[in-house]
Amino acid sequence: MKKNVFLFLFIAITMVGNAQTKTVTSDNQVWLGYLNQTRITDKWGIWADFHLRTKEDFFDNFSQSIARVGATYYLNDEAKLTAGYAYITNYPAEGHKNISQPEHRPWQQIQWHNKYPNVRLMQWFRLEEKFRRKILNDDELADGYNFNFKLRYNFFAQFPLSKKRFQPNTLSFVVNNEVHVNFGKKIVYNYFDQNRFFLGFAYHVNKHDNLQFGYMNLFQQLPAGNKYKSNNVARVFYFHNLDLRKNKTK
Repeated sequence: MKKNVFLFLFIAITMVGNAQTKTVTSDNQVWLGYLNQTRITDKWGIWADFHLRTKEDFFDNFSQSIARVGATYYLNDEAKLTAGYAYITNYPAEGHKNISQPEHRPWQQIQWHNKYPNVRLMQWFRLEEKFRRKILNDDELADGYNFNFKLRYNFFAQFPLSKKRFQPNTLSFVVNNEVHVNFGKKIVYNYFDQNRFFLGFAYHVNKHDNLQFGYMNLFQQLPAGNKYKSNNVARVFYFHNLDLRKNKTK
């Protein structure tokens, strides 16, 4: 009898969950980014990246800006550990229409590269601790912060489109996918946060720097659980890599 009751409750809960209307909204955005990695010694370097994102109709209002810095420890030339801090501004939106919402985000990351004649690969795992300021109403921030963790996995592949293979003034084809997962006490309905899938090109300015541009689809599950975003994004990032070592091994 107890088994039948539990089975009935399980079926009822499942039917209620499936009965919820799932809504998907879509916006057209532009994401601009500058990303710098500077190697100072064989073992140490610094990380800095800055982003500005529009809200809708490609050029209408801003949605978010990010300033992120970190210190990098090189395990070797292919693998490195980074820890740092990011400050995020979430510009006026639903729930805080007349004010911007600040966010503090410490982060830790392991990143590694694989280079082959016809492909370059990069992957990272990043852990973030998100402290987002509480909202009182459309016009006021409340005291305190909401907190949760976010885990990100990023896969990047680059294929040369020239026989010169990644040399200056050549193009390569880029495929990039990044998955975000939330966890923590405040996360109830959206453990899956978002997926960013990018297709585009990289123009190699020199042997180390490149300008990437193309299309990204941002698919995101919102905290309510039954609301999603599927945004079309024109993404333009400049990757700036410096090596300040006096005696370079490469």
